[in-house]
Amino acid sequence: MCGVQLVGLGGFDKLVYREDLPTPAYGPRDVLIRVSAAAVNNTDINTRIGWYSKSHGEDVSIADDAAWTGSPVHYPRIQGADACGMIVAVGSDVSEGRIGERVVVEPSWRELNGEQLAWPAYFGSECDGAFAQYCTVPSQHAHRIDSDLTDTELASFPCSYSTAENLLTRSSVKDGERVLVTGASGGVGSAAVQLASARGAAVTALTTTAKSAAVKRLGASEVVTRDRPLEKQVGSGTIDVVVDLVGGTQFPLLLDLLKPGGRYATSGAIGGAVTELDLRTLYLKDLTLFGCTALGEGVFSQLVTRIESGDIAPLIASTYRLEDIVEAQQHFLRREHVGKIVLTVQ
Repeated sequence: MCGVQLVGLGGFDKLVYREDLPTPAYGPRDVLIRVSAAAVNNTDINTRIGWYSKSHGEDVSIADDAAWTGSPVHYPRIQGADACGMIVAVGSDVSEGRIGERVVVEPSWRELNGEQLAWPAYFGSECDGAFAQYCTVPSQHAHRIDSDLTDTELASFPCSYSTAENLLTRSSVKDGERVLVTGASGGVGSAAVQLASARGAAVTALTTTAKSAAVKRLGASEVVTRDRPLEKQVGSGTIDVVVDLVGGTQFPLLLDLLKPGGRYATSGAIGGAVTELDLRTLYLKDLTLFGCTALGEGVFSQLVTRIESGDIAPLIASTYRLEDIVEAQQHFLRREHVGKIVLTVQ
């Protein structure tokens, strides 16, 4: 089969496209999926450059904690956390009736190699992922989907939208609440805008001036921009929930924007992973902070239901062939797009 292997930590030269890879083996509880489309995510790049390693800033080329879970990445690794495709074979413990199902893959796994895990593994990180013609997935994490959307459109949902749905679920976003979403033009941010709006929340979206109109169309009640002081645009103590994908130096300000009893949820730090926290703000305002990676029970199934019912819509910025993954990631890193960049697999 064809596929892209990550052969080590480093630059784009560590991504090697091959057409002679073996089709992956599958166990009794697994399904084999013919992948048709897979999307690009921050996590692909973060893993490649060793961003998850706490030794980042030293020689990450020898880091032994570069996977999502702080464990080593085993090379060669096929990355890709997003997949849409068709089940073409099943293990002995899986009903043959699943063959031919169109599925999307849940990226956070509670099972691997037939064993239940104490802590999740992540598709394309602790195990091979979607940047190939075929992938092996535990049957419980391959979700049948009934939709008129194309495979390319469906591949834009799993990682970003399940992350966004998990952020909103963990922080208990409710109808009528005011929610601030940072990084609102990115994959997770644009998903959070749509999903929070679908819950009846009033979404304040933070983005650039150039992307304001596009983000507004996603359902944001208002759009605020990074070129003006945030506290003047939003108002201190006016936000029920902050969904933060940026981090960095604005973190203390985001807590100031929260109402007493407010909630802050994060699953990213593209603006900087190390920040400051004034504990007085945290405890005097009775704030709750949520770090969100592992998907809660039922979160992905709930996302599939929202897709099938048309509550949310795909947002495709661009498509590339799998063999053009370097060009796709370069496009992704320019941060000029709104939505998802998707790779098609022949």
